[in-house]
Amino acid sequence: MSRKSCRCFDAESRCDPDFPWLEVGDWFSFPDPEYADGSVVGVGGNLSPGMLVSAYAQGIFPWFNEDDPLYWQSPDPRFVILPGTFRIPERLERSMRKKRFEIRVDTAFEKVVNYCALVVRPGQLGSWITDDMIDAFSALHREGLAHSVEAWLDGQLAGGFYGIRLGPVFFGESMFTRVSDASKTAFAVFARHFFGSMGGLLIDSQVYTDHISRFGGINISRSAYLRKLGEALGAGGGDPLLGRGVWPAKMLAYGAAESVR
Repeated sequence: MSRKSCRCFDAESRCDPDFPWLEVGDWFSFPDPEYADGSVVGVGGNLSPGMLVSAYAQGIFPWFNEDDPLYWQSPDPRFVILPGTFRIPERLERSMRKKRFEIRVDTAFEKVVNYCALVVRPGQLGSWITDDMIDAFSALHREGLAHSVEAWLDGQLAGGFYGIRLGPVFFGESMFTRVSDASKTAFAVFARHFFGSMGGLLIDSQVYTDHISRFGGINISRSAYLRKLGEALGAGGGDPLLGRGVWPAKMLAYGAAESVR
């Protein structure tokens, strides 16, 4: 990845027009999250593809409300799923045996993101999935780095989630459901494949949720997270773009022995 000379953040602006626009393959070195006072690592810059890839590879992600500046965050603790902690709840396993849903990947990315933006979450005013964020993640999707995993029922989108994959690490962003167990099934199917045939080492869920805790999510310190992230990306040869590309249209997924093709 090339490194461009980027000036400091402009704390007064969400997307600084003078800040360099970074393409995939360009790199921006953020302040070290280890020394952050709280979760905010920086403010300002932009949501260009190279900026986002650089951030996630350094354990940082954008998180801000509609009227806020562009905050770059690295919370402590960090909520993750590891290969050894992942599990599928017994009740969901029983539901999955009915094979109600068809699980697809990357067939309705923008629709999934927009549905996620409409979810009303307790204690949250509005959505952090702003138009700027939708545009930014759609650009990453076109670059083969952001993906949606979808549960379909009778030809209709019933639930799903989206996130970023950098090599053996998946950064989950948001999920929605319109039919009971839809998003849970999509996540269970994906995680089983990711930690299995796809060689995944870490699913980053960012902050605690009851939903992901049922799949084996655990809180770890920011220091431990940054170490595990570095080790995981290093296992992929240190290239965060490893595994880049559109995923298969379907995960024929309910059986543990099946592989992603």
